[in-house]
Amino acid sequence: MELLLTDPLDMHLHLREGEMLRTVAPLSAKDFAAGVIMPNLQQPVDSLVRLLAYRDEVGKALSQYLFTPLMTLFFKNYSEKELLEARPHILGIKLYPAGITTQSESGVRDIRGAYKTFELLEELRIPLLVHGESNGFVMDREREFISVYQQVARDFPQLHLIMEHITTADAVRFLDSSDKVSATVTLHHLLITLDDVAGNMLEPDLFCKPIAKTPHDRETLRQAVFSGHPRLMFGSDSAPHPRHKKECCGCAAGIFSAPVALPLLAQMFEEQGCLDKLQGFVSDIAKQRYGLPEFGKTVRLSKENWKVPELYDTVRPFYAGQTLQWTATI
Repeated sequence: MELLLTDPLDMHLHLREGEMLRTVAPLSAKDFAAGVIMPNLQQPVDSLVRLLAYRDEVGKALSQYLFTPLMTLFFKNYSEKELLEARPHILGIKLYPAGITTQSESGVRDIRGAYKTFELLEELRIPLLVHGESNGFVMDREREFISVYQQVARDFPQLHLIMEHITTADAVRFLDSSDKVSATVTLHHLLITLDDVAGNMLEPDLFCKPIAKTPHDRETLRQAVFSGHPRLMFGSDSAPHPRHKKECCGCAAGIFSAPVALPLLAQMFEEQGCLDKLQGFVSDIAKQRYGLPEFGKTVRLSKENWKVPELYDTVRPFYAGQTLQWTATI
């Protein structure tokens, strides 16, 4: 059994820098036609000069593959001149609440203080991608942030607002409130709950932000995705960390899913009897929502078992050591 995917896209991807970039970038570039590259590096990607340099670094790491890095700028209060210069080179601007996740310390502390830039983004038709969590109790953070989304969607009705890596039933309900609101969903939030992370022995490789939620939240996400919701897109949020950052006090947040993303999605969609919806989830919906071009890449998914390696260099992948039923080839 085979399935051909046209231009699979990863709409939320962490590639890191240096040696880590060179290790993980090819694993995404092999299976995907393009990916939205996150800007929360040690030195945030918050200028055109920084962005072009990082894009070049990414390009060198995956030069053997047909893959387009879709770049984002780290949110700050940009001038109109800065945004006009950056617009040809970016997919959107990524907003992080200050300190809410990895290397987001210089993120936004006051949403109202960001309004001038929101006005420019709306006027220039530049999407706003948001890590939507408050600083409240960890299980409530996404739900509490819904009020911020409501406020921004109300005050900037023509701004394309993307809720990144949603994890809750509340976020799915909000998604239906405006046709200018989109969302990405990860592989791991379709598969795990908090019980998998901490219900028995602590599993550091399943610790991520936003944290995995309840079975009800997971089921709501799955129903929306498997039914082909027209504003839900795949974004892996694949976030690699070396072993010493995972097996330690203060475990780093992030799940490295790039090597298994398409095979596991095919496995899930087949189990749900909706393989016909996979093309939309991993490509067509994102193209429509963002107005993306054709990238000219076809990936073949074959019903063929393979065992996930325990490590890729120093990084442990999602489903390490387990046998998957589908494999992806170009």
